[in-house]
Amino acid sequence: MTIDATTYPLLSEIEFPADLRRLKKHQLSPLCDEVRQFLLNSVSQSSGHLASGLGTVELTVALHYVFQTPVDRIIWDVGHQAYPHKILTGRKEQLQSIRQKDGLHPFPWREESEYDVLSVGHSSTSISAALGMAIAAERAQRDEKIVSIIGDGAITAGMAFEALNHAGDIKPNMLVILNDNDMSISENVGALNNHFARLLSGKTYTSIRERGKQLLRGMPHIHHLASRVEEHMKGMVAPGTIFEELGFNYIGPIDGHDVDLLTDTLRNMRDLKGPQLLHVVTRKGKGYKPAEDDPIGYHGVPKFDPNQNQLPSKKPGIPSYSELFGDWLCDMACDDDKLMAITPAMREGSGMVKFSRQFPQQYFDVAIAEQHSVTFAAGLAIAGYKPVVAIYSTFLQRAYDQLIHDVALQNLDVLFAIDRAGIVGADGPTHQGAFDLSYLRCIPNMVVMAPSDENECRQMLYTGYHHNGPAAVRYPRGQGRGIALEQPLAAIPIGQSRQLRKAASEQQRVALLNFGVLLPEVEAVAEQLDAAVIDMRFVKPLDEDAIKAAAADHDLLVTIEENAVAGGAGSAVAEYLSRAAIACPLLSIGLPDIFIKHGSQDEIRAELGLDSAGILQQIQAYLSN
Repeated sequence: MTIDATTYPLLSEIEFPADLRRLKKHQLSPLCDEVRQFLLNSVSQSSGHLASGLGTVELTVALHYVFQTPVDRIIWDVGHQAYPHKILTGRKEQLQSIRQKDGLHPFPWREESEYDVLSVGHSSTSISAALGMAIAAERAQRDEKIVSIIGDGAITAGMAFEALNHAGDIKPNMLVILNDNDMSISENVGALNNHFARLLSGKTYTSIRERGKQLLRGMPHIHHLASRVEEHMKGMVAPGTIFEELGFNYIGPIDGHDVDLLTDTLRNMRDLKGPQLLHVVTRKGKGYKPAEDDPIGYHGVPKFDPNQNQLPSKKPGIPSYSELFGDWLCDMACDDDKLMAITPAMREGSGMVKFSRQFPQQYFDVAIAEQHSVTFAAGLAIAGYKPVVAIYSTFLQRAYDQLIHDVALQNLDVLFAIDRAGIVGADGPTHQGAFDLSYLRCIPNMVVMAPSDENECRQMLYTGYHHNGPAAVRYPRGQGRGIALEQPLAAIPIGQSRQLRKAASEQQRVALLNFGVLLPEVEAVAEQLDAAVIDMRFVKPLDEDAIKAAAADHDLLVTIEENAVAGGAGSAVAEYLSRAAIACPLLSIGLPDIFIKHGSQDEIRAELGLDSAGILQQIQAYLSN
């Protein structure tokens, strides 16, 4: 994408932050306007994350203006804040390729740029990583400034507070910026806070503060009194007591859209010793009113016309699996007030908006706290309720110990509705649901189900909900197949598969064992090979009788799954064949032993040989050997 110098006179001259630092201070505000407009124009043409980036424009400009990046290290948390960072670090011409196959990565990515210090997709990691880098810089006596930007709800995670607590104990030189985009500051309070932020971060105050500490160290009682006075004076103008108690010098809150104030404050804080926390208040969607009014709706956007001041209406069609889950949840809650639905900050993504409104007393959004969500569910189950944890496949990874120790070990009735299982597409390696079958099936007491269509998904959710013990249903991102939904709901016998096709001939007898939503591709392959098709349904427990019978009647078993082959459903079949001493050739098809890059679901499936053509090719290659 060529940058029009007429439309973007300042931005067109900036390739890297060194170019930005040559600007005069009075040029920063118009530059922010250009970056914001460029971001809006680019993302509206490419799709991607929008509202968060619009809210961090001034902060990003100020950071790269004050700090000597890439020598100084800026670590972004929740990477969808970082689009302005990409624009200012040599990638503005490629921004329209973001989230597209072979295009820019959707989040900060170390392999993409030296300015991307930490590859990030999941939240609440920046402070821990920054602390490690700060300690390393001090040990090596390198003059590096380490800055962590955390926000967008990420501060709610326990990991963030663990890192704050550690940093406050060992007191490295580092700066944490809390990007608070859920608050607003009225003009009078804002002006007062801005004044005190300049004061509290300035050299005069800092010098007096440190000299006073030295003088008072020999007088412990007076030193303690002075510390308490300072704390209460700060508490009068800033809600920073908790951070001060954790060992941080707290500054703020300040207006995160005042680039002059930001540069002044950051410059003052740049050389302060010890752990520092700057609290900035921003507004998601800043500068584009529709996104300001609906930051959730404009968080991730399709292609749209910014001049229309609205996103394109969603065309009616086949519901997504997330919507299907939300409808099922409402249906169940109508008949069972023991149902409790839990999400770690993914109400919209998990299809729970309707449920949260219709059943507010049975709905719990625990914020970005996956570990807590699982153990919270365990507590509800112990107390006689029926918790349903709606969680993305990759986010459940963060609560693995709780899943094992607090739920499965105690054989508690918790249902895990695992969204975004398999290939998710544009969000890339951090969000691909490649591992859940592998990490779930090794856990005792777990029942693990992989539906092949939306009707099977509803029946399996019902089955798992009424099962006595922990159960998981994993389903993909995107729409269903348009399969009619059977009524009433009925439980599937645990571990029971279904045979969908038998081979007509006696030659080249192949049985395809399907696990999950690749069934249409599997059935297409079966027609070409005249193969049997068994929809296995359950990854744990396996339908061993069906596998044994298929092995007796066929020359080759082929397992197909949208999960890592390593440790997945195919591995479970192989383990059974070995344990039962059944000598039948087995080919396992699934995700390879790599992290799956970003691109559309269809593009990635085709590239990895998980479309019908790729599956057929792999089977034919095996048979020809």
